Amino acid sequence: MVNPIYYLTDKLEFPPVHTANEEGLLAAGGDLSVERLQLAYKSGIFPWFDDDRLPLWWSPDPRMVLFPQELKVSKSMRKLLRDETFTVTKNKNFEEVIHRCATVPRDGQPGTWITQNMQNAYIELHKKGFAHSYEVWLDNQLVGGLYGIDLGTVFCGESMFSDVSNASKYGFITMVQEMQANNYKLIDCQVYTQHLESLGAREIDRGYFMEFIE
Repeated sequence: MVNPIYYLTDKLEFPPVHTANEEGLLAAGGDLSVERLQLAYKSGIFPWFDDDRLPLWWSPDPRMVLFPQELKVSKSMRKLLRDETFTVTKNKNFEEVIHRCATVPRDGQPGTWITQNMQNAYIELHKKGFAHSYEVWLDNQLVGGLYGIDLGTVFCGESMFSDVSNASKYGFITMVQEMQANNYKLIDCQVYTQHLESLGAREIDRGYFMEFIE
């Protein structure tokens, strides 16, 4: 039996994540208010859509995650880190990072899911200390970066960009190493990609994932 998609109203609530359909789609509608976004991430849910008229909310099973202690750093990346090839900062330019994530060309993607309304919503989350960015610099130029939502001991990665080879990977590894030092339990990568798997991420059951955020 196919689970029906739950349509959100103005009421600040989400259905249980186990009611998501096979693809992980849980609900449609609602808004991108700070309060709703906070509730979503704390409930194992994230927005992902390309049409602002109808926000879509997801909780896939399995879930792609990285346990910080399982980070894989290749020999070539270890050399870049030793040589301090790039400089990494945190929360220095969140707005530019999310803008670049939205506009950088991606193979097989004609557009972006990071709409202007989505950017505005996450900028508000950042102003309230809920969303963070990591910037990667080369010769004082922003050449890579990533951003996501911080739940305290779980970081929910959203997107990254790179203008120079290995820049976003350098920033990601630096971020994970920081989270290792601060005893973070998990980095939520949402859905499988080969790139994330190469860095040590793996898929786990949604039920197991929920144990880390509930």
